Amino acid sequence: MLEKGMSKQDIEKELKGKGEFVQINYIERFIKKDLPLEIKKFSYLKLAEIYEGKGMFSNAAKSFESAAALSIAFSEKIRNFMKATELYIKSGLFDTADYSMKRAIAEANSREKRDIILSVKNMYRNQAEAYEREKRRNNAVRIYEKLLEMDISEDERREIKKRLLGLYEKLGKLREYYALIRKQES
Repeated sequence: MLEKGMSKQDIEKELKGKGEFVQINYIERFIKKDLPLEIKKFSYLKLAEIYEGKGMFSNAAKSFESAAALSIAFSEKIRNFMKATELYIKSGLFDTADYSMKRAIAEANSREKRDIILSVKNMYRNQAEAYEREKRRNNAVRIYEKLLEMDISEDERREIKKRLLGLYEKLGKLREYYALIRKQES
């Protein structure tokens, strides 16, 4: 059991050899205690790592956001908010991903803001391509449609529309297929 006053090494030692769900339970109860900032942040990051390993992406993202809120350094806040954004994208929670991205942007300077936006576009694109490889076409369509709403270049827009047409055809979404063709012609 995790107790107040434990160091990071003590926490690691206590969790070692336990199952993931036992670790999650221990850490969640531990976080509720009045802990020093660094230990609480470490606990959230450890919890996020476990959740991510189990494929529980939205829970992991929430833990990264909590760690970001406890972070003092701007770069650490940005890194944790960006990781949360990536995990929200993986879990299909695009509005929450956008909110997390905006929180990262709020902590960034002008150069970092551009990098964040570019990075998030790449996260969306990579996840859509992963869905295509896994034959999870509906999920890929949702992401490509989301990408079309973003600020992207005309070349990127053409490429995404081309991919969407193929996906619409494979999914039998003829209404969307023909609507996109009409939109391209006009």
